[in-house]
Amino acid sequence: MNRIIQLDPARVTGKTRELFDDVQARFGIVPNAFRVLGNAPAALEAYLNFDAALDRGSFSGKIREQIALAVAESNLCRYCSSAHVFMGGRVGLTEKEIHDAARSIAATTKTEAILKLARDIVVQRGEVSDADLEHARNAGLTDGEIVETVANVALNIFMNYMNHVARTVVDFAEMKAGQVEEDWR
Repeated sequence: MNRIIQLDPARVTGKTRELFDDVQARFGIVPNAFRVLGNAPAALEAYLNFDAALDRGSFSGKIREQIALAVAESNLCRYCSSAHVFMGGRVGLTEKEIHDAARSIAATTKTEAILKLARDIVVQRGEVSDADLEHARNAGLTDGEIVETVANVALNIFMNYMNHVARTVVDFAEMKAGQVEEDWR
């Protein structure tokens, strides 16, 4: 049960209507997480702008979804795990890539280093070690890619925490926290 109201897209007006129309155009639906964020149009607009800016960054949609899966699993966010399993499929990730990403595993050394750095940022609350950064650099990450990894983690943590606070009703095929990893043991 939601602890913060999910707004009905058919009943909103003004800035919230404009933002929901953008979400509808981008995703084909207005997912429940955005309906919750719509309670604070500035927060929804900030999220959408941050996401759009990172979408123009150096990481492909696949890598961004892999980061989202790793972060959601690290934060045990049921809503975001479910949403990013769906979104990962939409950007062309295979089931194996989706399940591996949740465990910070990838087919290439560089992508795996991105996912491990993302997980380490979450688990260590940003206090990654020199060795963590050296591992990322040895795998080929530039300073720009390290910064972009941090930015993608921050974007996803925002949504993970919002959904934890709101207890947003999952409107995708539901994955329970930890289920992605458990399914593939």
